[in-house]
Amino acid sequence: MDDLTKWRLILGGGEADGTGRQLKGELAGIDEALSSLYEFEKTGKFGYGEGDRSDENRRGGSGASSPTVSRWLGDIRKYFPSSVVEVMQNDAMKHPQLRDIMIFEPEILEKAEPDVNLVATLMQLGKLIPAKTKDTARRVVEKVVEDLLRKLEQKTIASITGSINKSSRKQRPKHNEINWHATILKNLKHYQSDYKTISPETLIGYGRKSRKSLKDIILCVDQSGSMGNSVVYSGIFGAVMASLPNVKTHMVMFDTEVADLTAELKDPVDLLFGVQLGGGTDINLAVSYCQDLVTKPTDTIMVMITDLYEGGNEEQMLSRINELVSKGVQVICLLALDDKGSPYYDKANAERLAAMGIPVFACTPDKFPDMMAAAIQQQDINRWYCDNYRED
Repeated sequence: MDDLTKWRLILGGGEADGTGRQLKGELAGIDEALSSLYEFEKTGKFGYGEGDRSDENRRGGSGASSPTVSRWLGDIRKYFPSSVVEVMQNDAMKHPQLRDIMIFEPEILEKAEPDVNLVATLMQLGKLIPAKTKDTARRVVEKVVEDLLRKLEQKTIASITGSINKSSRKQRPKHNEINWHATILKNLKHYQSDYKTISPETLIGYGRKSRKSLKDIILCVDQSGSMGNSVVYSGIFGAVMASLPNVKTHMVMFDTEVADLTAELKDPVDLLFGVQLGGGTDINLAVSYCQDLVTKPTDTIMVMITDLYEGGNEEQMLSRINELVSKGVQVICLLALDDKGSPYYDKANAERLAAMGIPVFACTPDKFPDMMAAAIQQQDINRWYCDNYRED
C-alpha cells in the first residue's frame, strides 16, 4: 500500500480527501467499515453494505438496521485484529441506536467480539436486556470470564500463595518443617570445601499449614457506571482469591447501597450478573460496612476500587478510613483496575488519602497479583508502585 492510499484511508474521503485515490475491493470494504461507524454521529446514517463498494456508490443509506449492523460486525472481524475490533465495538456502543441493536438482538450479539467492554455494557443495561437475549448475554459473559481466568488465574494463585508462604516462614523450624531448597541457597556461602558440604548456620522453613486464614482481604468495589471494567476484573480476581487456602476474601460492591457478594465468589458469572452498574456513589456507607467485617486489623488488607467521587458524607468517609488505618488495617485505593490508562478521579480526596499514607493509584490487571503479593508481605506499596510504573 503506497502513502497516498494510506492517507486516503486516514482522511476518509469526501471533502476531507485530497488524494484523488479511488478505493476498490478489500480497501473499499475497510474504508466503508470505518466510515460507517465514525461518520454515523455526524450524518445519522449507517448505510453499511448499500450498493457496491466503490467510492462513488457506497455512500448513502439510512439509519442502522439489524442486517447492516450484523454485516458490519462480521466485516470488522474479517478486516481487523481483535484488539482493533474491541475498540470499534466499544465506540459503536457509545451510540444508543447501534448499542441497542447489538445488545437486544441475540443473533447480532452472538457476532460481537466478547471482551471486557462488552461485559461492562451488559452489566450496565442489566434488567433492560430482554428475555430473548439473556441466554446469549450470559454466554458472552461466560466466554469473557473463561478467557480472563485462563490468563490471570495461574499468576494470581502463584503470586499470592508464594507470598502467604513467605509471610509464614519460620527461622527456627522443626526438622519436618525445613525448606531444604531455601536453606541450601541461604547457606551457600558457608560451603566447607574440605568436607564437600554446606554448614547450615541458618535454617529456613515454613510453618504448619493452618485452617485459619492468615490474611483477610476485603475488596470494596465501586459499581457506579464509570467503573465497569474495574468491576469485571475485581470479580475475576475475587473469585480466584476466594479459592485460595489461608486467605479469606470478602467482595463488597456499592453505589448508594451496599451489596455483599462474597457468597457469589464461587461463580464469577453469577457475581457479575448480580452487579448493577450505574447510579450514585456512597463510599462512606461502604467503608462503614467494611469496618464491621474487620476482626483482625493487623492481618487485614482492604482494597478500595473507586474513583473517589463521593456522593455521601465525605468527611465521615475520610474519618472512617483513617480509623481503619490507625487500627492497623492495610488500606490500598485503586482508582481503576483496567487497561484504559489514566482514570478520572477526585484529586482532592486522592491527596487526602495519600496524606494518611494510603497508596492511591490505578493498577493494570496484569500487575494486580504482584501488588496483592507485595501487600501480603507488608512491603511498601508506594515503593512497589514506583518500581513497577514509574519510568524514571
